[in-house]
Amino acid sequence: MKRSHTAACLAMLLTQTVIADAPKEHLVNQKAKQFTVTALNAKVGDTVTFKNEDDVSHNIFSLSDAQTFDLGTYGAGQARSLKLESPGAIEVECAVHPNMKMQITVSQ
Repeated sequence: MKRSHTAACLAMLLTQTVIADAPKEHLVNQKAKQFTVTALNAKVGDTVTFKNEDDVSHNIFSLSDAQTFDLGTYGAGQARSLKLESPGAIEVECAVHPNMKMQITVSQ
């Protein structure tokens, strides 16, 4: 009986570890020509989804050393996602609205 209890506890701990290490999805909305989050901490493998809640188009990009990307232009109600590939600091901007900026800090 004691052995099966130990095995059950070990299985539960392993499951919790796998769930804790599973990639996460972070949602960043764009509203009033601003990001609703200005700083985000995430891990390699996580996904950040940018949802446009404005009535204008946005073009989200980064030229950061940690990860360069351009999600293209997308309109109201649309969303684009980005998978984080390497650790470091990512400065995110909107090509249409230069005052829209946020920082993503990606760790291992």
